[in-house]
Amino acid sequence: MKNGFVISTTSATLALLCAGLSACGGGGGATDPAPAPPPPSAGPTEAQRIAAATTTANNHALCTAVAPFYWELGDRNGARTSGSVNRAGNATAYTADTSMSLASATKWLFGAHVVEKRAGTLTAQEVSHLTFRSGYTNFSICLQGQTVDGCLAFPASNGQYSANTEGRFFYDGGHMQKLASLMGLGNMGNGELATEFRAVLGDDVPISFNQPQLAGGAESTPAAYTRFLRKMLAGQLRLGAQLGSHAVCTNPDTCPTALATPVPRTESWSYSLGHWVETDPAVGDGAFSSAGAFGFYPWIDATRTWYGVLARQGPAGSGNESANCGRLIRKAWVTGVAP
Repeated sequence: MKNGFVISTTSATLALLCAGLSACGGGGGATDPAPAPPPPSAGPTEAQRIAAATTTANNHALCTAVAPFYWELGDRNGARTSGSVNRAGNATAYTADTSMSLASATKWLFGAHVVEKRAGTLTAQEVSHLTFRSGYTNFSICLQGQTVDGCLAFPASNGQYSANTEGRFFYDGGHMQKLASLMGLGNMGNGELATEFRAVLGDDVPISFNQPQLAGGAESTPAAYTRFLRKMLAGQLRLGAQLGSHAVCTNPDTCPTALATPVPRTESWSYSLGHWVETDPAVGDGAFSSAGAFGFYPWIDATRTWYGVLARQGPAGSGNESANCGRLIRKAWVTGVAP
């Protein structure tokens, strides 16, 4: 179960295998040659994967519940399948080129930015900020015309340090906002941040900012974000080799070093350098992801072979619902069977 999904051989499958083997069900006489063993499984075919993922996106109740949305699956070389799922009576349609708010999916971009700027070697302080244990846990909001430091200063709580939360996981934008300031980005507004991110992550990952917030202020398209995911898979961005590193537990109900998480308390995920690791023992598959509040949900699977995105713009708090559908599409692709 390397990908977190158990694939079992059913009696029906064995019956199909036996139908073509003379030794099954009694077989022939002693002089009959022994049947050759079946060839080792090579996994689902591309056609099976596409059919399973498409069926899941179009028909599973957890997916139709979040329509309309755009989804895509692929590997380091490019997209392998995609689709737009619409909703009757709703004129909204999302495509690979639809610009939308990334919200917390910005965090994964910033994590990659920091790792690149530090040439892959982070200080303990930088790790604490990127894993939300730095103590800067009083952040509220940035205004569109502010700079990074201006946002830290107003409202005053944004840059407030809390000693009682240091060293404990607390999901909050203040960690990243403070780290950006410490890294010399304090004088940057929206335009300068966009230029900085393109310079570090590549011009082929075009993003903009609607507010100078490193944990949630970026805008982009699914096409641009999936290029970012492919660059990690291809080793063109250093964070690709560090996915899941320095991960910490996040559920206050199951972990004494966690204080606040947006993930439902019924699940226990881990948090790495600006991204989640879906490690829940019941439903997790080890994928790396960064769901945004309005429903933009990108991921890389646990084997670092496949990437995916489910892109939409819903009400605040829509990220978990997108994840519920997205991980089913991911499972369908990996197994070749629609859940």
